[in-house]
Amino acid sequence: MVRSPDEMARVGRRLSRILLVIGCGIFVLSAPPGSPSRDVAASPADDGGASTLWNLDSLALRREGDDSALVGTGPWPERLMTNWSFGVGETLTYSIGWEKIVAGHGEMIVGDIVDTLGRLCYPIASRVQSTSFVSTFYEVDDRITTLMDARQLYPLEYDKNISEGRYKKHRHVGFDPERGIAIAGDDTLAMPPYVHDDLSLLYFIRTMDLTPGQDIEMDIYGGKKLYRLTVKIVRKERIKVKAGVFSTVVVEPLLQAAGLFQHEGRIRVWLTDDRLHLPVLMKSKVVVGSITAELEDYRLGKIRRY
Repeated sequence: MVRSPDEMARVGRRLSRILLVIGCGIFVLSAPPGSPSRDVAASPADDGGASTLWNLDSLALRREGDDSALVGTGPWPERLMTNWSFGVGETLTYSIGWEKIVAGHGEMIVGDIVDTLGRLCYPIASRVQSTSFVSTFYEVDDRITTLMDARQLYPLEYDKNISEGRYKKHRHVGFDPERGIAIAGDDTLAMPPYVHDDLSLLYFIRTMDLTPGQDIEMDIYGGKKLYRLTVKIVRKERIKVKAGVFSTVVVEPLLQAAGLFQHEGRIRVWLTDDRLHLPVLMKSKVVVGSITAELEDYRLGKIRRY
C-alpha cells in the first residue's frame, strides 16, 4: 500500500530511470555525491585515489593561441566489431512494476540505419512512461536516443529528454572519435577510446561473450565526468516472464564507488543465453520495496554486417 507522497515520489524518480538501469547507466546517473569518478579535467590528486587506465594529466583540456584549439586524446583507433545480437527494427516492450503495482511501461527500438558524419549508425531510442495511476502524483515521460556506429559499436551522439514531475531537463552530447572529445553544450571533455553512454552500453554488452565468473570493465560518460563500470557475469538461470520462458545469463553492473548500494539498491539484469542476449528482466531492491522491468513483448530486428 502507498504510505506517503514522499515514498511515491521516490518510487517515481526510480521508475523514471528503469530503462537506464537495464542499460547499466543508473550507476552513472545516480552516483551519490563524493563517489569516485574520472573527471578528465582534473589532476590525479583530484581523482579520489581511484586507479586509472590512462594518465589524467594527458587528458586534461588544454587550449592554445586564441583559446580555440582543444587537444583531446587524438583519433580513436578503429575497431571492427561482430554483431549478431541486434538489428534494425528490433522492438522491446517492458512492463515496469513496483511491488504488485504496474507503475509504468518502457520501450527500446533500433531504427533504420542513418549516415552521421560519413558513418553508418543505428539510432537506438528508449522511452519510459508512468501509468495513469502513477501519473496522478508523479508523471514520468523520459526519452533517450543514441546514435551508435554500426561497425565499431560506440556512440557518436546522445540525446536525453527528462520529464519527471516538475523536473525537466535536456542534454545533448556529441562524441568526436577523430579528436577524442565529447561536446555537451559549453562543456568539452577529452575522452579515452570507446566511451559509452548508458544506452549504447547495453547494446554493446549484448554483443559480447558472457561467461559466468567473468568481469567486464567499461568507461561510461555521465554528465560531465567519466565513470568506471564493472559488469559482473553472475550465473545462468531459466526464468519465466510475460514474454515467455527463457534461458538467461544474470549480470550485475557495479560502479566503482564505495557505499553506492545503500543509495540505489542491488540491481541485476537477466539477458537471454543466446547470441541475441535480449534483456528480459531487471530487478532492483530499494528502500520502499522492489522494482522490476519485465519483457512483455518483443520483435527481432534484421541483423546484418555493415
